[in-house]
Amino acid sequence: MDTEALRSFVRAAELGQFRHAADELGVTQQAISKRVACLERELEIRLFTRTARGVELTRDGRTFLPHARDVVASVERALTAVRPGARTLRIDVLGLRTAQAVLLHTYWRSRPGSKIDVVTLKVTDPWEAVAAVAAGEVDAAFRSVTDPSALPPGVRMRHAFDSPVELLVGPKHPLATAAELTPYQLRKHRIWVPGIAPGSEWAEFYDELVTEFDLRIDAAGPHFGDEVLLDVLAESGDVATLVGARDRYQWPAHHGLRRIPIVSPTIAYPLSLILPRANPHPELRGVLAHFAGLPRLPEGTWVPSWATRPHDGDNDPTT
Repeated sequence: MDTEALRSFVRAAELGQFRHAADELGVTQQAISKRVACLERELEIRLFTRTARGVELTRDGRTFLPHARDVVASVERALTAVRPGARTLRIDVLGLRTAQAVLLHTYWRSRPGSKIDVVTLKVTDPWEAVAAVAAGEVDAAFRSVTDPSALPPGVRMRHAFDSPVELLVGPKHPLATAAELTPYQLRKHRIWVPGIAPGSEWAEFYDELVTEFDLRIDAAGPHFGDEVLLDVLAESGDVATLVGARDRYQWPAHHGLRRIPIVSPTIAYPLSLILPRANPHPELRGVLAHFAGLPRLPEGTWVPSWATRPHDGDNDPTT
């Protein structure tokens, strides 16, 4: 059934005149008449009777009108759902406490009218996130692949921002009183990062970090969640972990945990966005511009070899 004919019927019924419906829909009055006539032939009923003031619905027309309204409304909802300028930006983050989610919240607060749906795909393999972007399940995903040349033709990776890494320790740890630490001061200290999934981008990040600075990083044992990790740190005199400087963590005041910046060099985790190569969601331009305005990290900041680098067009997803 012709949805434009249904729309013409609905507006003519609501306005009482074909001319008014034509003006609103941007077509001629003759076009409205033809659409309604075709609809009547298809349904084998009369929908209108003509009067001196315009048109009135027949009994069949009155019966048909609410159903036609429902169809027209469904079509409008469907079009809105796939129209990039109208639909909500659906963007994947690794977790709602991560720097990605924190900075997206800051962006949203700076633009109250923006429509963003923050989701977590719950996958550790970055190629699963790539597939989700390629399939249109999400508009973009905060993931990185170490070989961007292997991305499918319709998908690409863009630098978003680099997140500085800090050491998180409990009050009993020998480094707890330091104002800042160099990577070389972390040698011989156990750094426990539970939940390092084999094949994940963060597994490759930690592998390079260990090689570069001769650190002791392990993921021994099951990962029972951040709360358990924080409890262990609070009681331990020899276990530390690494966290992003913008990641949001909360713990009881009596834990006495300390976040200590790492300097000379600063260590940063690179965050990239996986997005469609063609017709990316318009809201991504504002998101990337927001990230481009973040304070720059010190010269010589260490990032892994596979990190993408920012360039002049990074606030424009179409370049």
